[in-house]
Amino acid sequence: MFLKTRLGTWTGFGAAAIVLFGLAPLLLSGFRLGLLAQFICYAIVAVGIGLAWGRGGMLTLGQGVFFGMGAYLMAMHLKMADAEFRNGPGAVPDFMELAGIRELPAYWAPFSSPAFTIAMILLLPTAFAVLLGLAVFKRRVKGAYFAILSQALAGAFAILLIGQQSLGGFNGLSRFQYFFGFTLADPVNQQMLYFIAAGVLLAVVAIALQLRRSRYGELLVAVRDAEERVRFLGYDAANVKVVAYAVAALFASVAGAVFVPVVGIISPASIGIVPSIMFILGVAIGGRASLVGPVVGALAVAWAQTALSEQFPSAWTYAQGLLFIAIIALLPGGIASVFKRFPTKRTPVEAAA
Repeated sequence: MFLKTRLGTWTGFGAAAIVLFGLAPLLLSGFRLGLLAQFICYAIVAVGIGLAWGRGGMLTLGQGVFFGMGAYLMAMHLKMADAEFRNGPGAVPDFMELAGIRELPAYWAPFSSPAFTIAMILLLPTAFAVLLGLAVFKRRVKGAYFAILSQALAGAFAILLIGQQSLGGFNGLSRFQYFFGFTLADPVNQQMLYFIAAGVLLAVVAIALQLRRSRYGELLVAVRDAEERVRFLGYDAANVKVVAYAVAALFASVAGAVFVPVVGIISPASIGIVPSIMFILGVAIGGRASLVGPVVGALAVAWAQTALSEQFPSAWTYAQGLLFIAIIALLPGGIASVFKRFPTKRTPVEAAA
């Protein structure tokens, strides 16, 4: 197929860049562009799930954990920046003052540094995913057992955050004013955040594409389809899975970090079991086996949720459920499978075979 060639790849990225950086800002209002930036954050998570689940066979029902890690780490830095802007270094964020916390917790202090915050967003969730993956995959936990374990982890993480008053408790963290020195209330800076989200999406898709086309990508598919044969050939299947799981965690963490300044709030309700399942639904609807399918599915699910809630305030969840059932029933391979139904021109060698 043309899209699998180098020219096709560059053409696809070029077309996506034109749509994201040219047409969308031109045609959408500031409010709608902000919504699209939020949807793009979900799409970034979906790219990682597509790699881990679609290529590696790992049904990751707990990506809300890593999304939440990145989001809360970024939110802590933003609250520290706001507090220092008002009252100087070492100041206590406003929500802590309301909760009666007069002294800044020790683990909050390093997040006044932008460099430390970015490093933690990239390293902490990835390291946690590596440790968890080694503990799980070395014991050959897979299938439904791994899915249940990851989902339980998301629920436990959300419950843990609810009990942490130093992290905002049930209400989470919100009312951010500055993003690395830029005023978030400025429409120009809000558009800048959209461009950042769009750029990150293209970057993670490029990384996922490179991994899929590499020898590692072939090995990941082999582990998914015949894990015992891969072990027999001398490869450590657990390590192969850990890499994909860690990359998916990294993508989710970065998405969460971008999500916070775009939306302006992060709470346990945004990272628990239900959001994690919504991530999976987007990937399933778009087509987990393809590269672009998870992105399309995540955007479609987020858009449908917003549009249906606007049109049917009291019954949008039922309409959304019917939409999911219809797509899964008619297109088991997701939206991306529609394009595979069109015949492609075969080479003489393929025809002879």
